[in-house]
Amino acid sequence: MSTHAPAVIPEVDYPISVAPMLDWTDRHCRYFLRLISGRVRLYTEMLTTAALLRGDAERSLQFSEAEHPLALQLGGSDPDELATCARMGEVAGYDEINLNVGCPSDRVQSGRFGACLMAEPALVADCIRAMRAAVALPVTVKTRIGIDDQDSYQALFAFVATLQDAGVDSLIVHARMAWLQGLSPKENRTIPPLDYPRVYRLKKDFPDLPVAINGGVTEIEQIHDHLKRVDSVMIGRAVYKNPYLLAKIESGYLKDASVPTRHEVVERFLPYVEQQLAEGVRLHQMTRHILGLFNGVPGAKNWRRILSDQANRPGAGPEVIERAFCRRAEWH
Repeated sequence: MSTHAPAVIPEVDYPISVAPMLDWTDRHCRYFLRLISGRVRLYTEMLTTAALLRGDAERSLQFSEAEHPLALQLGGSDPDELATCARMGEVAGYDEINLNVGCPSDRVQSGRFGACLMAEPALVADCIRAMRAAVALPVTVKTRIGIDDQDSYQALFAFVATLQDAGVDSLIVHARMAWLQGLSPKENRTIPPLDYPRVYRLKKDFPDLPVAINGGVTEIEQIHDHLKRVDSVMIGRAVYKNPYLLAKIESGYLKDASVPTRHEVVERFLPYVEQQLAEGVRLHQMTRHILGLFNGVPGAKNWRRILSDQANRPGAGPEVIERAFCRRAEWH
């Protein structure tokens, strides 16, 4: 179900990952990010069990072999359905199955999954057991530090203890509450205050459970600080808006890392673009993910402008990317 020539699968113990982001971390985005970092763990957008069981599962699960290590994030609350979808992910070639217990949107709540599941730890445990019985892959959970009135460390501790008893392999914790009443999903990403110490305490109390921290990470110094207290760090919008941050992280974390230049990233992305265009993908579906590649360097504004203005035009092809790169260099 995966596409493109096989690639050497990177080591899986690199302690940095890119968060699953709805409408953002699709397969084109992930392929692009992999060109910048060969080690970072990537996650799909959340795929609901309904979409996989009653939609075009083959298309939804499609990815490139170059994307490994790659985790499939599922949204759902029916243990049997999640087990079936986990098996589909294993057959498709994913490296991890992740359950979303952190999304606060109204649509997700109405489907009885996402962050609202924090109120039903026994059900989450049943889901974990069902998926673990169905696949040999690691089964992980991405969650928040609490929801609404469930705002105490004791409640979080009890929730995680239930998941650990069910056999969860690791935990990703977005270090904010999710306010299911009164805040939009966008507001839930910024308004509830970050509480990193609560996640640190969780790791201290569950020393044998791998814990990743997520939320508000934008600087390399933050990553180094977090890694003194937890096992890994997940980064979201900071990487999407400034993808080359991954190269800086990799060169800073691994002293012998050889990271590509931005120019090399563009050159390596072009053959993928050509192949995808030949398969009917529109240029804009790919270029929307690379707008931030030159953030922070001269010419970034012109790079974004040309891609934004021209990638949607009928018949637009790789020459748009080449033009944006050349004009960026001319105008900086």
